Amino acid sequence: MPLQSRVQNPILHPLLFIFQVIQFVLDKLLSPTPPSPKARLGRPRIAVIGGGITGVTSAAHCIGHGCDVQIFEAGKEENIGGIWSRVNNTSSLQIHSLMYRFHPSVNWQQGYPDKHQILSQVRQLWKRYRLDERTVFETPVTSARQDPETKKWTINDDAETHGQFDGIICAIGTCGEPKVPHMPGMDSFQGEIHHSSQLTGKAAKGKTLIIIGGGASAVESLEFAVEEGAAQVYVLARSEKWIIPRNPVVNMLLALNIFGQETWFSWIPEFFLRKLFYRELEDIAPPSDKKGLFTDTPMVNSEVMNQIRSGKVKWLRCDIEGFAENGVKINRRKKGTNPNDQGQTEEIGGDMVVMATGYERPKLDFLPKECLEGDYKPPNWYLQTFPPQFPSVSAINCTYMNGIGSVGNWHIGIYTRLLLVFLLDDRTRPYPFWMKRWIDMTSLLKERSPVGPFEFFTYLELMWWFFFCIAINPFRWKWAFFVFFGLGEYLPMKVVAAEDRLRNRLQAREAEEQGTMVNGVHHVREEDIRGRTMRIVT
Repeated sequence: MPLQSRVQNPILHPLLFIFQVIQFVLDKLLSPTPPSPKARLGRPRIAVIGGGITGVTSAAHCIGHGCDVQIFEAGKEENIGGIWSRVNNTSSLQIHSLMYRFHPSVNWQQGYPDKHQILSQVRQLWKRYRLDERTVFETPVTSARQDPETKKWTINDDAETHGQFDGIICAIGTCGEPKVPHMPGMDSFQGEIHHSSQLTGKAAKGKTLIIIGGGASAVESLEFAVEEGAAQVYVLARSEKWIIPRNPVVNMLLALNIFGQETWFSWIPEFFLRKLFYRELEDIAPPSDKKGLFTDTPMVNSEVMNQIRSGKVKWLRCDIEGFAENGVKINRRKKGTNPNDQGQTEEIGGDMVVMATGYERPKLDFLPKECLEGDYKPPNWYLQTFPPQFPSVSAINCTYMNGIGSVGNWHIGIYTRLLLVFLLDDRTRPYPFWMKRWIDMTSLLKERSPVGPFEFFTYLELMWWFFFCIAINPFRWKWAFFVFFGLGEYLPMKVVAAEDRLRNRLQAREAEEQGTMVNGVHHVREEDIRGRTMRIVT
């Protein structure tokens, strides 16, 4: 059921009121105009693979800028919203909603919306841009092939049903099917065993819960345990993972590390986190010589620390040896040890075991195999999303590994508009050679990083990538305002038409001098550009 916009009282809730005013202004300024029912959308035509937040948002941007789309969703209509359609009802946003504005028209009513509010915003966006008319369900994509001559893409070898496409946006996300590894003794356990995404409707009041895993899924499970009134919770984690406050100011400051990696100054935020946030719980913080803050996605949750301090939650560093009839056998280790190092054998008793073991990562194996082999395979792509062999493909958010900063925010629109620019203006389109050189340059700049160059980044580093991409090619300058804000595409298209007319005149003059001029050939390109300009404007 759609959420109704409700303006907060500026006296009782001044910050929320200001937040709503900001959202209202952003919507009016930056939201592309939805098409009318009779609007004829033009080229380029984009295939969007996936109906999650990224897929719906990128498709809305395409439609708003006059380009036709087709969304291919492997699930049913209730799966619109991606992973948020499959998590527990108690799940909520961990970062502030200011950093989760996946489209300018999104209107949050609170700082940390729950699953139902998030899905409501996604589905309102889907309806507003009439994407329900351009979505095919229960259609998993198994192949995407490009014609070497026309450069058109065909999905599932079925051009008759779906037509052909000028570009592809892969939006399959990073969370596929629940991952539940089999462990010794699971069949003998007398209690319940559930994956962390399948807790809705389960009774936990007064029970002892054992959560296996120490990442974001563990936080989701903790939310369920607290909401349902579990008596005691044990979190069994193989290694330490950074936890940072649920504070937008802290989150934004950490995202300002433009280098996107560990630096000589990384000890400063780590020191303050240990002393001001962990305090007496510093033992569960990652050792300074083991895992730096800028190597892995941190958990954003202050309530975890509050629950540990209250004694209701116990966070144990251990290896899982197997299940017993009434609990889980572990190898409990001291701080600074590695997984499988010698420790102390214990048995943790419990009534319910939650497997917070994450999800299988969806595969991009429907793309041509040359995208997925060699040194330039995901995430080692141009701007992390464009395979060097095919600049007409953008895999938005599904090549993501780890990072700090906004999630599902400004960058979805930027990536989408960059793809449109590459398709509309061939002089802006990067050559595979230079795409690879950018990847090599970024790898060189981050060669001291303890993780791969594209396995971790911050939001400011991402903005630097975008700025460099625009600045390095003068033909992209005219598109800068459109790429970053989604405004003013009409003027660049007029410039493109003028550039083509000038280029055609120069080619015609050169051909005349060589005596090989073919009558009328330059008019074809001019008419093509004029028609394309009219389509994008209308």
